[in-house]
Amino acid sequence: MAVPPPDRDALAAAAARYGLDLGPDDLDSFQPFVHGLLASWDAVEELYDQTAPTPPDRLWHRPDPDQNPFNAWYVTTEITGAADGPLAGRTVAVKDNTAVAGVPMMNGSMTVEGFVPTRDATIVTRLLAAGATIAGKAVCEDLCFSGGSHTSRTGPVRNPWDETRSAGGSSSGSAALVAGGRVDVATGGDQGGSVRIPAAYSGIVGHKPTFGLVPYTGAFPIEQTIDHLGPMTRTVADAALVLNVIAGPDGLDPRQPAGLVPDDYVAALSQSAAGLRVGIVTEGFGHANSDPGVDNTVRAAAASLRDAGLTVEDVSVPWHLHGAKIWDVIATEGAAAQMVEGNGYGMNWHGEYDPELVAHYGRQWRANPDEFSETVKFVLLTGGYGLNTQYGRHYAMARNLALQLRKAYDEALDRYDVLVMPTLPLTASTIPADDAPREEVIPRALEMIANTCVTDVTGHPATSVPAGMSEGMPVGMMIIGKHFEDTTPLRVAHTFEQAVGGFPAPAAAISGSQA
Repeated sequence: MAVPPPDRDALAAAAARYGLDLGPDDLDSFQPFVHGLLASWDAVEELYDQTAPTPPDRLWHRPDPDQNPFNAWYVTTEITGAADGPLAGRTVAVKDNTAVAGVPMMNGSMTVEGFVPTRDATIVTRLLAAGATIAGKAVCEDLCFSGGSHTSRTGPVRNPWDETRSAGGSSSGSAALVAGGRVDVATGGDQGGSVRIPAAYSGIVGHKPTFGLVPYTGAFPIEQTIDHLGPMTRTVADAALVLNVIAGPDGLDPRQPAGLVPDDYVAALSQSAAGLRVGIVTEGFGHANSDPGVDNTVRAAAASLRDAGLTVEDVSVPWHLHGAKIWDVIATEGAAAQMVEGNGYGMNWHGEYDPELVAHYGRQWRANPDEFSETVKFVLLTGGYGLNTQYGRHYAMARNLALQLRKAYDEALDRYDVLVMPTLPLTASTIPADDAPREEVIPRALEMIANTCVTDVTGHPATSVPAGMSEGMPVGMMIIGKHFEDTTPLRVAHTFEQAVGGFPAPAAAISGSQA
């Protein structure tokens, strides 16, 4: 569709946006230049249309409530992959921020509803090539900006351990479906902890890979410096298996470094972790909202690692306490600029874009901005104010400070093979009521991120593994490793898993999996 040439009023509106003082004669003078240049827009559209993909014909449906345990499915489907491969016969729930061609994608938000991707995300292509069966799209939180499971437009996702409690976010549906035994494995996305938060709340394994290890191509971005995709599974072995399948360069995602060669994460689990050095980060405990039961459970889990032959010592990383504040600025101003004003993808980076999603979402959020969740509105008000009054200088400061934060972690990891702390300071909170005020809704979305968000800024790999229970709810232990040495936190997590004899499942779980 040709770009309509602007009349004088349209040019005046464009001038006003940038504060240009142009009179009628100026606008008339500029008009033929603008009209002439816009011919390139039309040429680009014509060229793109010649190669643009069309979605495959894939069956899907929205499940009825009695077919949707924990309210965790957005849509269900059955897309069968290769006849053989490492995931042959295994069912996968794909977080609904990630494109499955021909299957609706909502990203938890009314501002995205109605979009049907034309391309599979890279990780979806890889999962199918490995033999997996895509069982459906798992509910995620509104634009993925919540650590609670109460912000999706489709309603709250409920924790299989206690359906009055949060399943965690933003990969809420993925966690509930895995914990509840409805699928074998799932994918999640992580910008502030959104793989590890629901994993910890729901009693499963979640691995946030090193930044750039897994291509983000085909997933809805929040802020490209903190975007991650990773596996969510019942066991560490399954997390390593899925990581084997989805890791590695795709040539389309500039988040990935040149020359990236992933490890064999499954094979690494056969290597003994005895003798590895574990640093217990003291600053990860005793937050203002820390539950003593959580801290004690993780301390006891660390003692089990010592009993398994690892060296376990306390270590101080003072910069850890600055990490959440640095994340606040990056995630808030960055999301306001990219996730909203940039229509998800933003500009100024190499890689594959999704023009259809950019246009669909850009039109819908501008037509219905009040449809954003309270947490996204909070991001826009804060991030927009910061950008408009401070011109991005605090974002620039935070990105520079992120280098110091990463250095502080690297220095600790020079002394230890992994760093350990509670994944979250508390167990799953009660889901707010439908009519709860924003004074409850917003804190419930962000109260748990103090530890997880730090490694989204630094990019270090981090595995959340169930550490035990506190007052009947799961507790997660987070194990952090060196950049691109994802094998090490997975090995330590596997060692702990074996030492304690695996992890229990909630009473609501079914044996085996079903779509």
